[in-house]
Amino acid sequence: MQFESCPAGPGQNDSVSLEFIGDVMLHQAQIDNARRSCGSGFDFSEYFRGIEEDLREADLAVANMEFTLAGEPFSGYPAFSAPDAYASYMAECGIDVFLTANNHILDKGEKGLERTLGIYRKMEKDCGTRFTGSSGSEEEEKRIYPLMLNVGGFRLALINFTYGTNVAGRKSYPGAFLTDRKKILDAMRRAQRLDADLIVVLPHWGEEYVLKHSDSQEETALWLAENGADLIVGTHPHVVQDVMYIEAEENGRRRTVPAVFSLGNAISNMSAPNTQIGLMLGVSVARDGDGEACIASLDFTFLWSSLPGRLSESHCTVKVKEHIGKRDLWEQEYEYDKMISSYARVKDITGIKD
Repeated sequence: MQFESCPAGPGQNDSVSLEFIGDVMLHQAQIDNARRSCGSGFDFSEYFRGIEEDLREADLAVANMEFTLAGEPFSGYPAFSAPDAYASYMAECGIDVFLTANNHILDKGEKGLERTLGIYRKMEKDCGTRFTGSSGSEEEEKRIYPLMLNVGGFRLALINFTYGTNVAGRKSYPGAFLTDRKKILDAMRRAQRLDADLIVVLPHWGEEYVLKHSDSQEETALWLAENGADLIVGTHPHVVQDVMYIEAEENGRRRTVPAVFSLGNAISNMSAPNTQIGLMLGVSVARDGDGEACIASLDFTFLWSSLPGRLSESHCTVKVKEHIGKRDLWEQEYEYDKMISSYARVKDITGIKD
């Protein structure tokens, strides 16, 4: 499905491509399966083989990192601690920005969050991967909330926050950015003062396992659009949710703000109904006839997160459309049938077309 907001103006051929994926999980079964037979190290190489070309080719790729890097012992649900190699693998796949505002980011307490942020700071220094959504100090919060990026000549502002955390912090820092409207509004105003061409708001919100957005999500989305958001892309429910196009006006200029309520899971060990279907959202940003930045198009790609022993010996995420009619590729063909039925059901309920 393609949403077209503005055609490029005469002589305005410059554009950039953005890719967003949803919840990057690491359950205990993933940890166990990824351990190499020698007992040292982890092999995640199959995880994003089916989508890494898209991520690498995008001018900017963004993912929700729903785990901590708190060190050993590594653990899955309910208190996630992934090996550092997992974040490195995601960067190698082309993820440019790690989102950390989610309910699991304090699973291992403040010490776990501080270690996680330390790893991400080192990755930023060593390979340029950025992060936002939580911080270790007020100074760091000011630096990354909003996270300002220059992408191909476009100034993008990313604003990431969560409804809450499963483990409450005892102090402000280190901590996650929460759904605090005053702080969110302050971040949007700073983005405007810094001449952001596009403000992308990335909330961690909604009701888990529900394919339609809630009244609360809609009310928040309307408020965000009214106050400057140009694009809203949500995570948390572990399933895909529907999309809403909000008509907003700012300084006499009418604009359409897409609200993609949930991208679902990008990779996980979940198998409950609808949790293996996710979305990869492609966004083209261009300039209109007045030279103003705008969203030229949205492209939705449905993904399938396969479990070990079914499509391959590893967890892996593939594009659904590329695998339709290829049932013989599956070691366990019942999962192919589950993919096809899940794909049809989620498209029907959400109304999203790919």
